[in-house]
Amino acid sequence: MDLLNQLATRSGQDTPAEPICSRKACGDKAAWQLLWNNPKIHTPDRRKIWLACGGHRNWLEDYLNSRGLWKETVPMHGKDSDT
Repeated sequence: MDLLNQLATRSGQDTPAEPICSRKACGDKAAWQLLWNNPKIHTPDRRKIWLACGGHRNWLEDYLNSRGLWKETVPMHGKDSDT
């Protein structure tokens, strides 16, 4: 199951919702997935996901990086797609 279907399932919708940026008060369409985990509470293979628009990608990466949580950033539609 991909991220969009997970969002739809959680929200009770039949079709996937438009993914939006995780930055507070931003309603822009997400273009990036920031994969992270907190090594104090998550297993090493666990990945949490924040979504980012192009304008907030760097801010969110810096936030996670400064706390030692950031692992990887991938395009919204997978590692090999163009966004």
